[in-house]
This record gives sequence, structure tokens and C-alpha cells, in this order.
Amino acid sequence: MKSPQWIVTLGASAGGVEALRAVFQSLSASLDAAFLVVLHLPPHSPSRLDKVLGAVCSMPVCAPGDGERVRAGHVYVASADLHLMIEDGRIRQSRGPKECRARPSVDVLFRSAAVSHGPAVIGVVLSGMLDDGTAGLWAIKDRGGHALVQDPAYAMHAAMPSSAIEHVDVDATGTCAELARRIGEIASGTPRISEAGPAARLATENRIASEGNALQLGVMDMGKVSQYTCPDCHGVLVQIEEGSIVRFRCHTGHAFSLLALLAEVNTSIDKGLWDTIRAIEERVLLLRQISKAQAATAAEAARTFEELADDAESSIKDLKRLVLDTRLFGRQR
Repeated sequence: MKSPQWIVTLGASAGGVEALRAVFQSLSASLDAAFLVVLHLPPHSPSRLDKVLGAVCSMPVCAPGDGERVRAGHVYVASADLHLMIEDGRIRQSRGPKECRARPSVDVLFRSAAVSHGPAVIGVVLSGMLDDGTAGLWAIKDRGGHALVQDPAYAMHAAMPSSAIEHVDVDATGTCAELARRIGEIASGTPRISEAGPAARLATENRIASEGNALQLGVMDMGKVSQYTCPDCHGVLVQIEEGSIVRFRCHTGHAFSLLALLAEVNTSIDKGLWDTIRAIEERVLLLRQISKAQAATAAEAARTFEELADDAESSIKDLKRLVLDTRLFGRQR
């Protein structure tokens, strides 16, 4: 069983199916490379990405099992609710903490490949919202690998490619067909040799994704304590800085970029406002029921409860205006 000379990692989110199809239908099966793919997936819906890509790809495509050896000329796609990683030439699957609101996460795949294969990695960021993949692509470049990004002008959703270009010294951008040609050119050569091992932090974050034991692995020493709390578990977040990239991890391991953290905060605000509206409406219903129950025997008390219900109902109007205000939540790229 031949181990691949190159590892090609591809990450996408919204609009990613079309982009991935376009890349794989242009790739040669003769490349001495294995291809690992993460597409953001709903956690409770089984993925059919292997079937979709298999219909246009000249290589075998599968959703691999944990521990499966990675082979040249094969495509491995992430399963729903599982991180896809590579370690010692084998597939690792994990329900480790989410990164950038996602499991599977592009950053997790890219970082694991950077740690395990260094300069022999080609990372490709395709269409998607927010910025998953940027930190992972940075790790690939940091280890001497190659960074390719879909031209935002040709992406169905430009945010992920734009973020990667903004923060990472990418080697090439282009259409999906152009990226496929560039992958072929790079993978036709021999990877550079690097004597340096991965940064300790990258290796530690790799273990956090696979083992979920962030606190024991020293996550609190990865950066300065921030003023934010984790939207997922409400733990303290430490701030990690890599070049121009700023991101966060909590002591249980959840990871966020700035944009992902903002998206989660917006979600928390939205939920909190609707929860408050629901609770006040329940108060209105209870007050009116009490008023009705006392109307026959305690008219004055009944009027008091009715007035309280009217006041509560009036207060909801301001909250509803707030929760419906698109300016409060802003526009995220």
C-alpha cells in the first residue's frame, strides 16, 4: 500500500459543493497525492459528499473510518459531526471541541496536516462564510507547505477566501479549474525537506482537537486571558495571535476566530431577547388569568392585576422592536 508523497487538504462551507465538484473534475488520478476534504455539515444529517464528488472525480472517494491508512490517489471526505484529521499517515476522526462554530472544522484538518506532513501539504480554501480555514492555512504556510485560495470574485460566497488572502501569504489564487492545475503542478514535484518540527502550540492544538483535554494540555498558557467568555460553555477565553490573525480558545477547547465569536455573540443576544419576550408574555397570560379568577370576588385586586398585565404587554413592544432591528446584529461578510 503506497503512502502519498503529497497531502492535499481542501476546505469549504456555503457554496462549497459546487467549488469542490469543479476542482475534482479537473484533477488527475495519477498524482502522488491523497486528498482530504472538509465541508461544513449539519451535525444530524448524513453527508452524501462522497457520492457527489465520486460522480465527477477520477479517483475513489469515501467517508473513511477512524484509523484508515491514507493512500495515494484517494479522496477522503469528512463525516457529519466529526473532525477529520491525519496523523502518522492514518485518518483520525474526533468529536473534539468545535472550532469556528464547526465540526468538522477546516482549521482542524489543515492544522493536523501541517503538523504531520509539513512542507508536503497543499492547503486549498474554497467558497464559504466567515473565516474557518484561515488559521489552518496559516499553519500550513508556517510549516513550509503551499497555500491556494479560490479567487473571491469566482466564489459563491467570498468570505472564507477573502479572509485567507487577507491574513495568509498565499501562493496562488484562481478559479477552481486553475487551482486544480496548480495542485497538479505542485504535486508533480518533490516536497521541500524541513528539519524543523512543528511549533509546540500547533501540536498541542492538534491534541486538543483529537483528545478534548485542553485544560490538561495547558491551553491557558497559549495566550493572554481575554475579556470574553466562550459562547458554547461560558468558560474563559485566551487570546491567541498569529501574525495578523487573532483567535480564541476556552479551557475546554472550543476555538473561535473574531468573526466566529461575533456570530456566536449575536446568536446569544437573539436567543436572550426572544427568551425574555417569551417570559414576559407568560407573565401577561398569568396576570390576566389571575385577574379573571378574582373578578367576581375581589374586583379591585382584579383591576390591579389587569393593569400589571397591560404594563407588561406594553414593555414587550420595545423588546420586539429591538429583536427585529437588523442594525443591532449588523452584516457579517
